[in-house]
Amino acid sequence: MTAQGYVVFGTAIGDCGIAWNERGVIAVQLPEGSEEKTRARLTARLPEATEATPPGEVQRAIDGIVSLMDGKRTDLTEVGLDYEGVPDFHHRVYEFIRTIPAGKTLTYGDIANILGITGGAQAVGQAMGRNPFPIIVPCHRVLAAGGKDGGFSARGGVATKRRMLVIEGALADEPTLF
Repeated sequence: MTAQGYVVFGTAIGDCGIAWNERGVIAVQLPEGSEEKTRARLTARLPEATEATPPGEVQRAIDGIVSLMDGKRTDLTEVGLDYEGVPDFHHRVYEFIRTIPAGKTLTYGDIANILGITGGAQAVGQAMGRNPFPIIVPCHRVLAAGGKDGGFSARGGVATKRRMLVIEGALADEPTLF
């Protein structure tokens, strides 16, 4: 069994979590509404993980996530991920998604076409819904046909996805009535 550690940390979108082993990051948890809820969700996913001080490369990943969610153009493509247990198709999709820069978006269909998967938009969408590394694998940058929001499985759903895209400059901030 590979030793696993995790930590919960603050970002502009709320408390996120990250877990790792000696091969790399194994999970990122988007905010669940409070530090305690984020921790509970992460430990439910990874019951063997223990809260620990992150090693240098994981701390750099945390710093990058915080920076990105603060609106800075931060490149997370060098963050090492442990893909053990991730289906080959999902791995292929995630590696491509990592190349979409902050402030840009593609559709599920665009990605399927680029990867040569005829009619594969739904399969790409399913991979996005199972992404264990959100933000590092920026599934929020993937939209439905016609640039529509599509789904987002994190707490807050599409509103969270839109907020992340506004922070990154991919969408204009929508005016409110107040």
